[in-house]
Amino acid sequence: MRPELLALYGGPDQIMGVTSGLATIAGLALMFWNKIVVFFGKIANKLHPSGTPKTAPKDASGQD
Repeated sequence: MRPELLALYGGPDQIMGVTSGLATIAGLALMFWNKIVVFFGKIANKLHPSGTPKTAPKDASGQD
């Protein structure tokens, strides 16, 4: 075995910290998923507003 490959070894003590951090980020994203989607939707609408469908205003008399 080549000795430089030993530098790539990640034991449980290194990997558990990384996975714990990733799980925390994923959990927060799931808790606030709706707010995240709305936030990025607003940004997308500001960047490309023609993608939003326009509704025709109704006549004041109530007839279409």
